[in-house]
Amino acid sequence: MIGGPTQPRSCLSRVQGFTINAEATKVYGWNSHGILVVADNDTRLTWLEQELDRQLGEKLYGRGRRGRQHGQTG
Repeated sequence: MIGGPTQPRSCLSRVQGFTINAEATKVYGWNSHGILVVADNDTRLTWLEQELDRQLGEKLYGRGRRGRQHGQTG
């Protein structure tokens, strides 16, 4: 074994995913398509901006998981 063991080969290696730069993807989405992706707890936003973000999300898409209490459905 010159150089140590090799990694096992797989026929799926050619379709294996790769890491993307999420922030760059958000910038591209905004600049190219007008799509804004914002986390409601983004520390770059003030509390008021975070609250506006939360309210817009709830108005457009509903409360989701965060509005439900443990054990509640639908």
